[in-house]
Amino acid sequence: MIQIINLYKNYGDKKAVIDVSFNIESGEIMGFLGPNGAGKSTTLNIITGFLSASNGSVTIDGIDILEHPLEAKRKIGFLPEQPPLYPEMTVKEYLNFCYNLKNCTLPRKQHLREICEVVKIVDVYNRMIKNLSKGYRQRVGIAQALIGNPEVLIFDEPTIGLDPRQIIEIRNLIRHLGKNHTIILSTHILPEVQSVCDRIVVINKGRIVANERTENLINAVEGTRRLMVKIVGPEDSVLQLLRSTPGVKYAEKLGRRDTDSVSYLIESEERVDVRKPLFYALSKASYPLVGLEGDEINLEDIFIRLVEPEKKEKGQKRRRPNPSQGQESAGKGME
Repeated sequence: MIQIINLYKNYGDKKAVIDVSFNIESGEIMGFLGPNGAGKSTTLNIITGFLSASNGSVTIDGIDILEHPLEAKRKIGFLPEQPPLYPEMTVKEYLNFCYNLKNCTLPRKQHLREICEVVKIVDVYNRMIKNLSKGYRQRVGIAQALIGNPEVLIFDEPTIGLDPRQIIEIRNLIRHLGKNHTIILSTHILPEVQSVCDRIVVINKGRIVANERTENLINAVEGTRRLMVKIVGPEDSVLQLLRSTPGVKYAEKLGRRDTDSVSYLIESEERVDVRKPLFYALSKASYPLVGLEGDEINLEDIFIRLVEPEKKEKGQKRRRPNPSQGQESAGKGME
């Protein structure tokens, strides 16, 4: 649906976007992450046609945004960080104004009514925008982006300044819209990306530093994974099996916790998930796996490591647990 190829944007000697390339599939919700000044807003403004690129291309459903701007922009609904609202208008007046501005040809009353129902602003349709809460104003901003039923929706920090209940409502709305639209969600709120997005693209200092499915983003930064496991079976045989399991780099016995199970520490090879091979190997040998605890980093750690790689090693330096620690840790998980 969206194809971005070798995008550059220079402001004099300053390079704001440097060789940015990624694709967004139809129906995908993509999270666009990066620290302040990383190039997020510049990239979004180029995608939407508000800025021209110094080099590279952006196509929306096969249409180049610079060569055919009107045709490409009809396929895009955009909610900037500051919604483009007119406080002195009612919601009805504003949405009708946006309808005219976009030269929309869909049946006016039916189309606007359907949008208001989707974003849940029917009850404030005749109220002045300046009298609405922040959450309702965000919903009105999303409503204007939906006029014309564009295939692509781009939201820049849609939940900033909202209270927790409003944030949940907007996130649920974005998930609902993702069923029928391709969405780019630019935000710095990591739990928001994790709960809403199918894929995450991270930009830092104008360059793409990660482009992964949300569930696979950990592979962009993490090397060795560590697992604490509790297994029932002959200790020497279990340890030999663990060490021979594909993807396992290191295994050691930590100590006995229960009368019939032993705790072990396992380290995988770089960027290898050994949980499935481990399960199948233990199952085949009839050694019950009664406890498993992962030692994985979270999304916030990933983000910091991607945008501040010099801190990566600092976060990874951990002592190997002694047997008594292992016994306590390995008791958690699948008991």
